[in-house]
Amino acid sequence: MSANPFLLAADNSPALLPLLRENPALASGQDGHGYSLVHAAASYNHLDLLRALIREFHVDVNLRDEDEETALFVVETVDAARLLVEELGADITIKGSEGYTAREKIEEEGDYPEVAEYLRSKEESGHAQNLLNGTNGETGALPPIPNGLNVSVNAVTPAEADGLEVDPEFRRRIEELAERDDFHSEAGQAELRQLVQDAIGEQNLADRNVRSRQD
Repeated sequence: MSANPFLLAADNSPALLPLLRENPALASGQDGHGYSLVHAAASYNHLDLLRALIREFHVDVNLRDEDEETALFVVETVDAARLLVEELGADITIKGSEGYTAREKIEEEGDYPEVAEYLRSKEESGHAQNLLNGTNGETGALPPIPNGLNVSVNAVTPAEADGLEVDPEFRRRIEELAERDDFHSEAGQAELRQLVQDAIGEQNLADRNVRSRQD
């Protein structure tokens, strides 16, 4: 009787990887419910096995089961969630057949609040970056960041191109905001939005003044 790779994955058996190397097609296999080795490794917090499945055997990190749920839906630890999202590139926006993202489902079930909180922080970080880039598709998205400035969640740096200088006061204010504990909150994001809009308004006024003097 051949070994069951799903049981080996659940146990994190040292026999699993040699088995997969002999028959790599098993790495992407799914049972009758779409459950995969990636789901098993994520659920049981076998991080090295997760890495091997995605990197060595090139299994899709967003492989879905019969409920359209990826391995991110079944993680029970922040370490597994962080590995999937930050290192292996799992998509946190995927929704299962019930219409929930992984964060929403985990939050709804209430068993692993620290995992739900981590995923929420990643969603908010992505939303903040979309606002800064003006790519969130919502009405009233932020205008482009002023020339000479790159803004991220954790840093504000002058652009190398064109040798433009950033107003030191604007730099100071946005860096202080980025370091605050409430940066990802609705109030923090509103303040960030207003700060960038004010800076752009001031820049546009300065541009008009320059053009007037040149005319």
